[in-house]
Amino acid sequence: MLHFEKTGNGKETLVLLHGFMENTTIWKEMETSLSDQFSLLKIDLPGHGKSDIMGDIQTMEMMADEVNKVLENQNLENIHLLGHSMGGYVSLAFAEKYAEKLKTLTLFFSTFLEDDAEKKEQRIKSYRIIKDAFPHYARAGIPNLFNPNERDVLEGKIETALEIALSTNNLGALASVKGMVERTDKKHILENLNIKILILAGKHDNAVKTESLLKNLPDRTNIKSYVLDCGHNGHWEKPSICAEIINTELLHHLPKKLVL
Repeated sequence: MLHFEKTGNGKETLVLLHGFMENTTIWKEMETSLSDQFSLLKIDLPGHGKSDIMGDIQTMEMMADEVNKVLENQNLENIHLLGHSMGGYVSLAFAEKYAEKLKTLTLFFSTFLEDDAEKKEQRIKSYRIIKDAFPHYARAGIPNLFNPNERDVLEGKIETALEIALSTNNLGALASVKGMVERTDKKHILENLNIKILILAGKHDNAVKTESLLKNLPDRTNIKSYVLDCGHNGHWEKPSICAEIINTELLHHLPKKLVL
């Protein structure tokens, strides 16, 4: 069973899935601005935080199955599912297998598009350094995930993100990267899900190609997208704005597209 934490007593259950080299603690700042109508279920994905590694390759589908086991253990259905980055990939895999359990799906600085050949090659080339020099890998990569125009302002948050990354088991990180290489395109999920789908993206995101993501979004009334003036980590860079969008969009209604 994956490690998880529950907070709040709201009637609406919001399940939060963190990204690569993260854990449940990433939601701390944004959590204070989320509506008290939510009960939060924060899950450590396999090989991250306090959850055990569950194989040499942790595919998105396998992680989705493990998330489902937590939901079954807690007797939870009709949930709002939000995933950051890799957590978004897991959320899409979950939606493909357990759509009947979803009330809404939020891709939080993540994408439904498959990695292109260059990105897959980058991931494959990272295997050795993740295994043999993980601290160097984390220190080189984490700062690039934040808005380059606000590095000085975000210095403390970059340091927090790095501390969390360095606390990750390197073999858990390696198994997850191998799983991400196997990830397939999930556009059909967005084309066929008949629930509200929310997309939060960053104008300066170096991990997700925001322009390509928005260009390929299916033109459906149940899909809403927001572009924020930040990098890949809205939960640290724009926590109150992200929370406000989540509160309003998942509990109420907003115009179809908005640039902030």
